[in-house]
Amino acid sequence: MLSHLTISNYTIVDQLDLEFANGMTVVTGETGAGKSIMLDALGLCLGDRADPKSVRKGADRAEVSANFDIRALDPAKSWLTERELDAGDECILRRTVTREGRSRAFINGKSCTAQDCSELGAMLIDIHSQHAHQSLLRRDHQRQLLDDFAGHGKAVGELEQLASEWLRRQRELRELSGNHNEHHARAQLLAYQVEELETLALQPGELNELEQSQKQLANAEHILGSSQEALELVDTQEDGARKALQLISDGGLFGDNMTTVQELLDSAAIQLGEARAELQHYLDSVQIDPARLSEVERRLDTIYEIARKHRCQPGQLPEIYQQLSEELAALTGGSERMTALEAEMQELQAQYQLAAAKLTKSRLKAAKKLTTQIEKQLAELSMERCEFTVQLNPRSSEAPHPHGQEDIEFLVSTNPGQPAGALGKIASGGELSRISLAIAVVTASASTIPSMVFDEVDVGIGGAVAEVVGRLLRTLAQRSQLLCVTHLPQVAAQGHNHMQVSKSASKDSASTTLQTLNQKARIEEIARMLAGIDITAQARANAKAMLASADS
Repeated sequence: MLSHLTISNYTIVDQLDLEFANGMTVVTGETGAGKSIMLDALGLCLGDRADPKSVRKGADRAEVSANFDIRALDPAKSWLTERELDAGDECILRRTVTREGRSRAFINGKSCTAQDCSELGAMLIDIHSQHAHQSLLRRDHQRQLLDDFAGHGKAVGELEQLASEWLRRQRELRELSGNHNEHHARAQLLAYQVEELETLALQPGELNELEQSQKQLANAEHILGSSQEALELVDTQEDGARKALQLISDGGLFGDNMTTVQELLDSAAIQLGEARAELQHYLDSVQIDPARLSEVERRLDTIYEIARKHRCQPGQLPEIYQQLSEELAALTGGSERMTALEAEMQELQAQYQLAAAKLTKSRLKAAKKLTTQIEKQLAELSMERCEFTVQLNPRSSEAPHPHGQEDIEFLVSTNPGQPAGALGKIASGGELSRISLAIAVVTASASTIPSMVFDEVDVGIGGAVAEVVGRLLRTLAQRSQLLCVTHLPQVAAQGHNHMQVSKSASKDSASTTLQTLNQKARIEEIARMLAGIDITAQARANAKAMLASADS
């Protein structure tokens, strides 16, 4: 339940710090005093769009904070725990709006999105605004009301999932079918290209080896001549180094001064010998082989030609082969995928039809129950001759639809003998308000949300009907915390708690305040609502009697 609401610098509110109790709390005040400001501020905490114009004149930012007691709300607790936002048995939603239009939202002190606040808020409080009858005219809203009343949340979710899976496969199948000819032509080209690359079978490192071999074979004669000449020079230099070493090897003649020269000559002779051996080994490997040269050049020509076809470097051909093979496999499997998709769609449709038929049966049962309860409430609202009907209209297409096999429509006949028709076409403004209230009371009775707000849903109602409305709301407050903004004394008298909104204005600014009334102040406020500006003793007596009647 909502336990606390703090409003700072919001519209014409300077500072409000409100505490809320169980039962039915009514909010009243003069026209234009700002009775709905409190609910607008609460809506901001619950994820409503932030408006920089809501920042009080002269302030840099507006701030609203709402505290909820969630001890008995396991779904909200689980939601918070999953997102690591839990803080025990209390939940605090806070929202700030700057004059520049920047908005921030917080849950239990941690930054979050307005969508998070909206999602969590839907588990904490249900708001029925004075414009609820406008959304009531929409068939999608009527369907949602029926499903919420019947507790179809899980069944509807499963049906939506099945329909979504079926529609996703239908889109894929259409895409595959529509591109079948194009895919076939592409597959033929890919098959030729892949076969050509498979025949080529270029191995890793092969291109480099071929290029080296081609260079060696093409220049074999020159290589052999140059290598032989180099070998002869190395032989000569090695002989010279060894002869020089022999000439200075007599230490008795040259002394120790020639030791370094001897070492260098010995090293040079050894290295020249090793170089000669390597040169001889290379000469033995070089052959003049025109046939091998021709074979290598043909292989290279084939590689270069295929690379030109694919507009890539020859070394990239293995990668191209892998890519084309994967694309060909995907296209080749297109027919198989189409067959698989058709089978999957048949299975999903069968599952959908079973689930949808079950939901339809449950909706028919719930529609009768909802109709009975709403007509009972309408009778109490002096519309006992009004016939209310929840009609299930089968859809023209058998394809899986996320909302089931039927469209839901609320019909009404307000006069005997009059054919039932859509709410917006049959009911007058006052009748629509009472119908909307009856639906709100009945559907709210089936709700598991612990707190509800009724913002002037009694507009267009008066007289004895207003007293009935008050009693309906008070009865509803026996199972849920209820906040009700009203202009009717008959409704205000039914509240367990009473808050009064008042506005003061100066030359430069206006300010709204809200205070909780004691019994004496409640009598004065209800008397004002009954009598207007001049409060008479009779009005006070009537107010006192109304309060006593409500308590009894």
